[in-house]
Amino acid sequence: MAVVLIFVPRPSLSLHPSYGVSLGDDVTVRCRMSHSPSRVWLYRGVTSELYRTADTERDTAEFSLLNVIPDNAMTYRCRYKVLGSGQTSELSDPVELVAIDHSYPKPGIALSPAGRVGSGSNVTIRCQGRDYGGPTLLYKDGSSAPIQRRDPDVGGTAVFTLFGVTPADGGTYRCSYRIGGCCSLSSPLGDNVTLEVVPQGDGGELRWTPPWTVVGGCVAAFVITLIFVVSFLLAARRRRMQRTGSPGGEKRFRSPDLL
Repeated sequence: MAVVLIFVPRPSLSLHPSYGVSLGDDVTVRCRMSHSPSRVWLYRGVTSELYRTADTERDTAEFSLLNVIPDNAMTYRCRYKVLGSGQTSELSDPVELVAIDHSYPKPGIALSPAGRVGSGSNVTIRCQGRDYGGPTLLYKDGSSAPIQRRDPDVGGTAVFTLFGVTPADGGTYRCSYRIGGCCSLSSPLGDNVTLEVVPQGDGGELRWTPPWTVVGGCVAAFVITLIFVVSFLLAARRRRMQRTGSPGGEKRFRSPDLL
């Protein structure tokens, strides 16, 4: 006789807190179902080994990880069975618990070119750490997930390139590196660098202020001063002419015949 398996909607799995967890912190793993009461199984690791089981009357089952240790830092999934009906869900999508190990040094970071760049430019970000067997991750403030990941070279440096940046790429960047091995361990986030992207004009050049607008006030002041000086000199000459001569400007001399 054939056995028919009836599946119910798969559950969703989440971590609380979802990121920034350090060794020694407490984490809650929450599996949310669409049916209850249910029996819930929590799996972990790449092989999805059964880790814990819980029965719940609600649509959510919670599993607590107290005082997180390296062995807790890995991938988790869950599934459930509706009690009384035998309906079973598929496994949820995986979530990864990454724990920060503060015994590892922070990576350094450098931006090239530094300062402002124009839209369309290519920007290089170098993260300098150590090669502990895992990738280096680049983060942008405002997002908990890394925007890029690279394997470091033998010296521990990972190079990230942002091609054709736009103002939306502006912001603060940091990096960290993963620790290779059995567990999802990470270094602390390093110092930050700030990228400022300036929009381009229609001609494809950076927007700038023409020199004549910068010195326009000085030129206007010079012209006004020059006009004032010329007017003063003309007025002074006119007064001298009025004191020493006729209105026509010619001097009056006695005729030699009258002497």
